[in-house]
Amino acid sequence: MKQATNQTEIVLSLAGHDKGQLYLVLRDEGDRALVADGKGRKLATPKRKSRKHLQSVGTSAHPAAERLHRGEAVSDKEVRAVLAAFRESEFPDGPEKGIQ
Repeated sequence: MKQATNQTEIVLSLAGHDKGQLYLVLRDEGDRALVADGKGRKLATPKRKSRKHLQSVGTSAHPAAERLHRGEAVSDKEVRAVLAAFRESEFPDGPEKGIQ
């Protein structure tokens, strides 16, 4: 799925030991994507994951996500905040089964 112009894509891992984990897409590399969650996969060492093992679940207009999309520096703590805000907005009654 293509990203909106000013928003960062959020994806769900569908396979592997990280199945059910939410990530921010840092860079799209065609059939692969570089992803990070700010905790297990930090910005300094993103995970390269096949697009067939990822499902796009939305985008984020969070200020830190917008800065990341523009190529500006953000911290791992800010990445975690973006994902937490997304979880809270999409799943206000608590996490969906299988989503971490």
